[in-house]
Parts: sequence; C-alpha cells; structure tokens
Amino acid sequence: METVWISLAGVPYFAVYFALAALLLLCFARIYSWVTPHHEFDLIRADNSAAAVAFGGALIGFSIPLSSAITHSMSLLDCAIWGAVALLVQVLTFFVVKLTLKQLPNRIRQGELAAGIFSAACSIAVGILNAASMSY
Repeated sequence: METVWISLAGVPYFAVYFALAALLLLCFARIYSWVTPHHEFDLIRADNSAAAVAFGGALIGFSIPLSSAITHSMSLLDCAIWGAVALLVQVLTFFVVKLTLKQLPNRIRQGELAAGIFSAACSIAVGILNAASMSY
C-alpha cells in the first residue's frame, strides 16, 4: 500500500505541469490562428480538410517540443520559457512555409489538401528538430 502512496505523491506535479502545458497549447492555438491570414476555426467548421490538416500539424509541431520542455525543465518557469520558445519557432515556421509555398493561405482557404499536408509536415518536422534541440 505504501508504494501506491509514493506513486500518488507525483500527482500534484503532474497536474501542475499538465495545466501549464494545456494553457500553453491554448495560447499557441490562439496566437497561431491570430497571425495566420486564414481563419482556421471558421474553415474547419466549414469542413475544410486542408485547414484541419495544417492546423493539426501545427498543434502537433508545437506539442512535441513542449513535451521535451516538460521532460527537461528544471522548474515551471523554465518549462514556460522553453514553451514560449517552441511557440515562437512554430509561428516563424508558418511564415517560412508561406514564403516557400506561394499563396499558402489562399490555397488552404480553397481546401487544397496538398498545401495543408505540406504545411503540417513542415510544422511537425520543425517541431521534432525543436524538441531535439531542447535536450539540454
């Protein structure tokens, strides 16, 4: 029975880190949808698969380094700082992909799945590199 209580001793830490991660994820979703010229949530509600794939890839691309920040952080503040770095990197990734793929927002608005998949793949790839770079 004692091992159960020892295991449960970590629940408050889990809850705090999970709450921070959820807050950072919500902030990311809001900021990302604010800086992109197309309105992800409206497009997704309208059954636009390209928007759903691109936005989903961005969420995954942010969550991967965020999980690395949680794993490697020494404190909640450290985790929040590296979460902010991950957020910045993902937002910058959108702008680089937008420069690389002409008319990206319009193509996503029009439901071009190839554009959404490419955007998602870039977000996830950068997220993986970002996470690996956070293994300090």
